[in-house]
Amino acid sequence: MVISENKTVAEYVTENIKTAHIFKKYGIDFCCGGGITVERACEKNKVNQSDLEKELAEVDVIKDIIEDYDKWELDFLMIYIENVHHMYIRESLPIISQYVNKVAKVHGHHYPEVIEINQLFHEVANELIAHLQKEEQILFPYIKQLVQAKKEGTNKVTPPFGTVNNPIKMMEYEHDSAGNIFKQIAKLSNNYTPPEGACNTFRALYAKLEEFEQDLHTHIHLENNILHPKAILLEKNIL
Repeated sequence: MVISENKTVAEYVTENIKTAHIFKKYGIDFCCGGGITVERACEKNKVNQSDLEKELAEVDVIKDIIEDYDKWELDFLMIYIENVHHMYIRESLPIISQYVNKVAKVHGHHYPEVIEINQLFHEVANELIAHLQKEEQILFPYIKQLVQAKKEGTNKVTPPFGTVNNPIKMMEYEHDSAGNIFKQIAKLSNNYTPPEGACNTFRALYAKLEEFEQDLHTHIHLENNILHPKAILLEKNIL
């Protein structure tokens, strides 16, 4: 994206809706108050202009380089999942929550589907917060123990839940639940297509929801299709 000192916040968002999430992150109003330059917005909100413009310039850079995840060691894969996908969820949920609350409040009387989207989003958000904690505090530490046991050539590992299959089944059930909720959101939003003439916040909400669902699909793939089967096999070989 081309950075220009004369371009307004609203013009950036009009040119590329994904910039809305960057402005939102820094607390800059891109909707009703978007008619000012980035310099003025940064002064007003006490934001480092260089940091903001660097993120704007890189808004279309593909962050997730395609890798052969199947060749990664499980401990490294879990570090990647936590630092990329879990972090993405934790950073995105508050942003989407602000968007969806505002859109439901302002536009819900004309577009009742956004009221249902608001309810569904907060339902899945609460589920995901608890889900991440279970992965990070229960499942992942045990898989790390299995990896360490393999490196040390020992079988001294005691699963606190019988077998790794038990938490994995729970995690995959919760993955299905989150996926199904997003299918409902996609259907209600006409595959994230904002209505004609929608304001920037409305457009930003649907763009962010679509991005979130895409990230969730990758996240679930890494766990269901790579991490979980390999953890089950590793436990079987060690125990």
